Amino acid sequence: MRIERHHPAGPRPPRPAPCPRGGVLAGLLAGALLIAAPALAQQGTGGGGTLPLIIGQGPGGTSYSVPVQTLLFFTALSFIPAVLLLMTAFTRIVIVLSLVRQALGTQAAPPNQVIVGLSLFLTFFVMGPTIDKIHEQAWAPYAAGTMPAERALQEGVKPLREFMLKQTRQSDVALFARLAKLPPEVKGEAVPLTVLVPAFVTSELKSAFQIGFMIFIPFLIIDMIVASVLMSLGMMMLSPVLVALPFKLMLFVLADGWNLLLGSLAASFAT
Repeated sequence: MRIERHHPAGPRPPRPAPCPRGGVLAGLLAGALLIAAPALAQQGTGGGGTLPLIIGQGPGGTSYSVPVQTLLFFTALSFIPAVLLLMTAFTRIVIVLSLVRQALGTQAAPPNQVIVGLSLFLTFFVMGPTIDKIHEQAWAPYAAGTMPAERALQEGVKPLREFMLKQTRQSDVALFARLAKLPPEVKGEAVPLTVLVPAFVTSELKSAFQIGFMIFIPFLIIDMIVASVLMSLGMMMLSPVLVALPFKLMLFVLADGWNLLLGSLAASFAT
């Protein structure tokens, strides 16, 4: 049985088209722009709400506003690890301590955190006079307001440059100066940091491996003696490294190895 539905006479009214989301967002954005336009125009013309980037310029240098100084400060923080690794005594110290651990045959004693922490504080001890010079010549006048930032930066680099020059071999400086195509008369204080820093790092790596080689010799002799004794006794299955480890630790402790090692590392930077 078919049921017929009767609709009222007359045409159907048109259904309203759904409003898309894009139209709603466009309307809200347009309204926000209409509301904010007078305020933006007033800031652009009156200048009361604008953020000052530069406070003043004069013979003493350019003075930046506090937000700009904060931005520059946090940007400079990203260069601190590179400065610590490549322009101080940290490189030589951490490499030598790592080689000592390998010479002893201990895989994780002392752990990496201890080696890095000890290297850091020993670096502060070695760099103490240089840091004091930087504070006296650059930071203290800049904090007192008697020296602009550009001049303080130039004065602060001088003690660090002096330290690196004392620890850098002339052959390494000549190598990078030749690669940079510097004139032959550019020497010493006139060498730019782009040449001095890689030369200093190269010299530090060479010095660190020389010290590590001297440290490896007594422990290598112990390994050879233990290996030859085990072979003569026919103990082929026993690891010579495992047997030699307590003898190397005993030798290092009886010789007061940490005292000699850290004292020699600190004295190697004295000129």
